[in-house]
Amino acid sequence: MFQKSFAWMQKYERHLSAAAMVAGFIVDNLFFGRVDLWRTQAVFAVYTAVCFFTIPLLHWIEARAARGIPRPRARALLPIATQFALGGFWSGFFIFYGRSAVLPASWPFMLLLVALLIGSEYFHHYHDRLVFTTILFFFALYSYAIFSVPIYTGTMGTLTFLESGAVAIVLFAFFTILLRILGRERYLADVRHIRIGALLVIIIINVSYFTNILPPLPLSAEAGGIYHAVWRVPGAYLAADEQEPWQVRFLGFPPTLHITLGESLYAYSAVFAPTTLTTTIVHRWQWYDPATGQWVTKAVIPYPIVGGRDGGYRGYSTVPIAAAGKWRVNIETADGRLIAYLPFIVTQETSAPTLETITLK
Repeated sequence: MFQKSFAWMQKYERHLSAAAMVAGFIVDNLFFGRVDLWRTQAVFAVYTAVCFFTIPLLHWIEARAARGIPRPRARALLPIATQFALGGFWSGFFIFYGRSAVLPASWPFMLLLVALLIGSEYFHHYHDRLVFTTILFFFALYSYAIFSVPIYTGTMGTLTFLESGAVAIVLFAFFTILLRILGRERYLADVRHIRIGALLVIIIINVSYFTNILPPLPLSAEAGGIYHAVWRVPGAYLAADEQEPWQVRFLGFPPTLHITLGESLYAYSAVFAPTTLTTTIVHRWQWYDPATGQWVTKAVIPYPIVGGRDGGYRGYSTVPIAAAGKWRVNIETADGRLIAYLPFIVTQETSAPTLETITLK
């Protein structure tokens, strides 16, 4: 019976592996709540520890095998463990970066994560190759440091991003030293390719950050909208809103707001940040000029936020609307990285529309 089971598993290994990847992704999505929870950090720490153990150990075994020393039977488990850990990294990254990403801006980085998630599974037979796994591990370290360092420093911005890179590079340097100690000749044969791969990782991530492609983790937009008025009452935020048609409510079409001459509109946002983090959020109000085909910034309104609330730190801005047409409010970090955007259409009317009072999330 066991032999038949193993034979069946070997026959359908690729299908079972793909099913396990999907199942693992679903489990991760359910298990990972907030990025700053201890259990979330513990899972990523386990993935890191597994890679720190399995990759050098496999390298040591292969270095000994090159000298004629037989490989132990347990050696076959090491590439599987490495694949599991790296697959867990990509799954977790896709979940958290996906929650933080605005696809029109961040789709190249998200596409890269999808490629790594699928490719890591498809090229599982390469997980016993030193260069392949080492470069993937460095990418995972770098991506993990980007959103974990701000949690511990309580800051965001370019300096924090550079500090994240420094942490990843230092850890990777210790990792490569361990590889050299455990198998000097084999490591020296591959060190040039490892350095080139690591340099490419550094370039890709830094270009993604400074071109605003990289999602602004650990921040994420939990709610947002454009309203005729927003005000705060004890324990809640209320808003005066027009009744939305089904296209807006269910399909995500930009809402149309009917205003009278000189009326102001309000942009509301709830942005999640880790408990220890204090930073600045910017509401950038822009109007689309049909004559030039460009978005024209009409107002830039910053305000500070403090992390910790599950539903995000709530705030709003208000701007007098002087022109009809297409508008949007970009919700950004202080250094210009896009957290979310709120598109809407304005039409000017002679009489005020019928409004209803709603409670905001």
